[in-house]
Amino acid sequence: MTRALITGGAGFIGHHIVADLLTNTSWDLTLIDRLDVSGNLNRLADIGAAKHPRVKFFYHNLRAALSGQLINQLGAPFDYIIHLAAATHVDRAIQDPVSFVEDNVLGSCHLLNYARNVGCGRFLYFSTDEVFGSAPPGVAYKEWDRYKSTNPYSATKAGAEELAVAFHNTYGVPTLITHTMNVFGERQHPEKYIPTAIRKIMTDETLPIFSNHERTRAGTRFYIHASAVASAVRFVLANGVPGEKYNIVGEREIDNLWLAGRIAEIMGCDLHYEFTGDAVRPGHDMRYALDGSLLASMGWAPPDTMDQSLVQTVEWFMDNDNAGWR
Repeated sequence: MTRALITGGAGFIGHHIVADLLTNTSWDLTLIDRLDVSGNLNRLADIGAAKHPRVKFFYHNLRAALSGQLINQLGAPFDYIIHLAAATHVDRAIQDPVSFVEDNVLGSCHLLNYARNVGCGRFLYFSTDEVFGSAPPGVAYKEWDRYKSTNPYSATKAGAEELAVAFHNTYGVPTLITHTMNVFGERQHPEKYIPTAIRKIMTDETLPIFSNHERTRAGTRFYIHASAVASAVRFVLANGVPGEKYNIVGEREIDNLWLAGRIAEIMGCDLHYEFTGDAVRPGHDMRYALDGSLLASMGWAPPDTMDQSLVQTVEWFMDNDNAGWR
């Protein structure tokens, strides 16, 4: 029986990957989460995973190394380790960078050490487009382009990514690395942009939109639904080459003001917004862009269009405004 260990399994992206693997594989899934700001067992209950016979859950904070007792409870080496557990929100990273180093760098090192000592078939480290920093117009970064982190969050993700490369080169840990663009979908934490936009539009409040310094132009992103990311993760695990990196890219570049307007249109509501300028968030990047040609050449593409996914997400939030996933 194929076995997969998923850290951050009760998190936003993590639970979407759990749902995908329960639907599309027969694997046994072991989840690790510390259930803090990001992790929520209600997500697992909502997708039918909380009491699923193929799912086991363990509480652990990866700031500490895995104890011998936990290693024994986890059982034999895993075929796949999917490392998603991380602190993610840029604003919180700016306020408390040390905690992000502890979560994202130290935590990743502890898990890589576990994989090094116990063994695994493949170890997937889940990184971000933000390690490359803001992309100039017309530029889309390839997998092995240089880093230029502009905030503590992206710097800690880059540091952990380098550890994954080093553990492959030094110890032979079969690491795979993905860079993923801005992910959205059902049951996302309300601090993120799309849930915030839905909530502000629903209550007829003014939506703050990060912009350039002159407050004349919104930032842009390549948004991608979490179910598409889950599909890509499963594809990379099956087809990727250990030691390599893979960009998971959304369908098209989207202006954040346009996106807010489209959300308001789907909801049948008016949009009230204000540009905030870059002074509100030091290190704010106006544009992220990745080159997704490698995965495309291997045969992967997002299963749904951006608009289909957005409509699905907005309708879910409208129907579940007070759901326990918060």
